[in-house]
Amino acid sequence: MLQLHTQPIPAQQWLAKYRGKLPVFACVLGFTQTCLIPGISAAGKTPADRQYTAIADAEFLVNGVQPHPDYPLPPLIAGASPVYISRAIVAALALPVYIFNAGLPTPPTIPHIDLGGMPATCLTTGAALPLATVERLYQQGLHWGAKLAAEVGADSYLIVGECVVGGTTTALSLLRGLGIDALGKVNSSHPVCNHQQKAEIVDRGLSQLALPLSPLALVAAIGDPMQIVVAGMAIAASRSCGVLLAGGTQMLAVAALIHAIGIEEGMEIHTAQIVVGTTAWVATDRSGDTVALARSIPSIPLIATQLSFANSQYSQLQVYEQGFVKEGVGAGGLAIAASLYRGWGQAELLDSIEQLLAESQSVYPATKKIIY
Repeated sequence: MLQLHTQPIPAQQWLAKYRGKLPVFACVLGFTQTCLIPGISAAGKTPADRQYTAIADAEFLVNGVQPHPDYPLPPLIAGASPVYISRAIVAALALPVYIFNAGLPTPPTIPHIDLGGMPATCLTTGAALPLATVERLYQQGLHWGAKLAAEVGADSYLIVGECVVGGTTTALSLLRGLGIDALGKVNSSHPVCNHQQKAEIVDRGLSQLALPLSPLALVAAIGDPMQIVVAGMAIAASRSCGVLLAGGTQMLAVAALIHAIGIEEGMEIHTAQIVVGTTAWVATDRSGDTVALARSIPSIPLIATQLSFANSQYSQLQVYEQGFVKEGVGAGGLAIAASLYRGWGQAELLDSIEQLLAESQSVYPATKKIIY
């Protein structure tokens, strides 16, 4: 059920070390006004919808299907939110879940940890976040990474996921700002990645800067609040436990940021403890080149679950095979964890996810007719 796409020996060693272990899941929420650009993301049908995607996903992740959610899952251009994958797995495995608000326009209605961040302005400004905010979020990431690692223990691992709509575009800007050739290689929630639109937006942001900048200054200029929090968490947690960065393009950008911070601060990064885990829909996306991107980031392997929806009875899931949605809310990493902890394969994963979708349709009958 797992495919090792880069650095297979370190990846195999990581998987062998943590097989059968119960992880802890931390999901970091953030916001960038970049997501309000028309057409930039399919994680919400309209810009207005995309303002609440992260809050709705987090609520569903924690509460599951509820008759009257505070924030219903927003309509998508096509497909069901990846949080269906994430919720099905955390519920079945009884994983401890922590929600972090790194910077949202509206705070989540579920129990969460507020890191004192703020939403990022559009990266085209070249001034997405105040540097002082980024520095504070980095320290919060280090603090919580160490704290969660103590809960996890040395023989298990921390899964860190994210929900930032528009985050693949801020990931591209961060990668390019760090000097990585990422043009045409990133992914998106669209079936065919909108590379030209992303490149034009990123060019506008980078044109405001005098590169090179320090890693934290770069996040402040053209990043989003999730990136620096997750980097800090991974750096601190990896000193005493394993870390699975659960996501695609966005977590590869975080991996590059971790590497850059290590160089900038003359700090040893325990990269043998860190892997990036994603879905096959991201890893084999023909409209990007995830594997080539992963190869450009030293020492952190890329692993993918082979979960498929090709034989699903639900059209909302089948469209993943057409390239819609692909990843989010730690879905790929959590599927990897289900394989490691319970030995789940395709049948168990699909059954669990479809049961949740069936439950959702029994509570929200309109969703039987709506692709969302």
